Amino acid sequence: MVRKTASASVVIACFTQRRWHQLSAAIDSVLAQTTAAEEVILVVDHNEELYQRAGGHWPSVRVLRNEFAQGASGARNTGAFMVTSPFVAFLDDDAVADPRWLERLLAEFADPAVIGVGGVVEAAWDGPRPPWFPDEFAWVVGASYPGMPVAVAETRNVWAENMAVRRDRFMEVDGFRMNFGKVGTHSSPEDTDLCLRMAANGGHWLYVPDARIAHHVPPDRSSFRYFLRRSFHEGEGKAALSALSPAGALSSERDYSKRVLPQAVSRGLYQAVLQRRLLPATRAAAIVVGFLAAGAGYTKERIIRAR
Repeated sequence: MVRKTASASVVIACFTQRRWHQLSAAIDSVLAQTTAAEEVILVVDHNEELYQRAGGHWPSVRVLRNEFAQGASGARNTGAFMVTSPFVAFLDDDAVADPRWLERLLAEFADPAVIGVGGVVEAAWDGPRPPWFPDEFAWVVGASYPGMPVAVAETRNVWAENMAVRRDRFMEVDGFRMNFGKVGTHSSPEDTDLCLRMAANGGHWLYVPDARIAHHVPPDRSSFRYFLRRSFHEGEGKAALSALSPAGALSSERDYSKRVLPQAVSRGLYQAVLQRRLLPATRAAAIVVGFLAAGAGYTKERIIRAR
């Protein structure tokens, strides 16, 4: 177990009052942890009305304004730069942490070679999950997908919505890259970028399946149009990440594309024929279309950067 003197602060970034219900659930889940946080920091991303409302709502939570440019990277950095605890955990404003979430994340830091950890993200659909939606594209809604480790394992990266870091190692790289990352609902892989830069200085990341959170999925993310748009933006983000990172940075994505996706498509088509049902084939088709959309986004961004 992690030494008794270890402690962590939890940073939650928020940007809109439309998520007030989800934000309240996120904060409540952090305050109910089996291992209490040294401090809970809520950073409001350039929304003065939300800042004023949040400031008087949770007496035990420290509410700050994002001191940097708009976006999740600046908001998270604002919180992490302000704390003094040896570890910092990050949770999204629309996610609810399991009661043992922080306990499980901190336990892995008993190994001094571990620089950061992350865990499982479960999709909490607000309404019925689309029947055509493939498990292999759960990342579209910010959730874990098949092919990820089922036991504690070293990994290239984890997601910022469920992440804890050694603060000193986080500070060595100046935190999340300020000009790269999520702004509003438009995402870029700022968490993968952070993991790569921290690991370049030594140490490794761990994926901890027992450290679980549930990520709210609103109805507007259940459409096929959103699926395509998010897949396209993911491709753009991965092309941008590739330009910022050393060769081989996208090895995990290549393995996922060559191994996990073809197996899922073959399985879906086989089940469709065997069971004489259209739904497995529909999911297989969604995988192909999603992959093509991501590829289109990747190609577009590479062409723009090559000019």
